[in-house]
Amino acid sequence: MATCPRGHSSVATDYCDECGTPINAPMLPAPIAEVTPASVGWPAPAAGGQECPDCGSPRSGRFCEVDGFDFEAQTPPAQKPAPDSTTSTPQPDGISQTAVTGTSTPTPTPSANGVLRLVVAADRAYHERMAAVDAPDAESVAFPVFCPERRFTLAEGQQLLIGRRSRSRGIEPNIDLTGPPEDVGVSHAHAVLMSTSDGAWTVVDLGSSNGTYLNDSTDPLKPNVPTPVKQGDQIHLGAWTTLTITS
Repeated sequence: MATCPRGHSSVATDYCDECGTPINAPMLPAPIAEVTPASVGWPAPAAGGQECPDCGSPRSGRFCEVDGFDFEAQTPPAQKPAPDSTTSTPQPDGISQTAVTGTSTPTPTPSANGVLRLVVAADRAYHERMAAVDAPDAESVAFPVFCPERRFTLAEGQQLLIGRRSRSRGIEPNIDLTGPPEDVGVSHAHAVLMSTSDGAWTVVDLGSSNGTYLNDSTDPLKPNVPTPVKQGDQIHLGAWTTLTITS
């Protein structure tokens, strides 16, 4: 068991399982926030303990840490979206297409704006902008030499967990940003992208260590506050990851 510079215990010996910090990095100040929804002000579990009706995990915030169930809306998460059938993106050795994009998605329902897609890519401009404002971890994480673009189809009624897979914590994000290459600035349970009843979309930061940013803003989104997003918007995570909503 290794200990990262932020004081977390980690099974992995290269990057911390909890916050993604390199194990051998210099000692850093305490993180802005723990990567748990309970640490950012969601209601405490009900007396006697409330369990997720899908997986039985104890409640620690609005969304289930394991499968993303919404305790307040009482709605289960949508299944992981399938890869865009019109685009074939080669994956790095050791990472299967299923592990990267998920399977068994419901058929998208066309809306007034048509079917939307989420394009995930390495964004050099965002990486440099965050390094310029001295954002946490931005300068310590190198921009990748090569990062294949990933695409996800967004269907109405979906609730998609965004983050990096963690077997030790049982976290399997619908929008799985696990590498290689690995953006260690992305938390395991980083944010949720949710479809609203009128067919619009919102993004909610789950109290991530390094924040979630929208478009060109250098101010992170407030944790646990739904922020409307639309076609053409860019959601920035970690040190260099950008998610673009497109048609």
